[in-house]
Amino acid sequence: MIFANRLKELRNEAKLSRDEVAQKLGVALSTYANWEQGRRCPNVYEIYKIIEIFEIEANELFEI
Repeated sequence: MIFANRLKELRNEAKLSRDEVAQKLGVALSTYANWEQGRRCPNVYEIYKIIEIFEIEANELFEI
């Protein structure tokens, strides 16, 4: 759940909706929502895109 919580925090800090982030990532809203809710995990390519969108280092995505 650390990843899911951190993803939601990053989105809120950027003042973006789930839909806006999903569009930037090129995934369905339901896919992104599942990531934030800890039901599913993105693949490596999608993680790379998340890091680019939020302009963070990889370790920042997984820290508490």
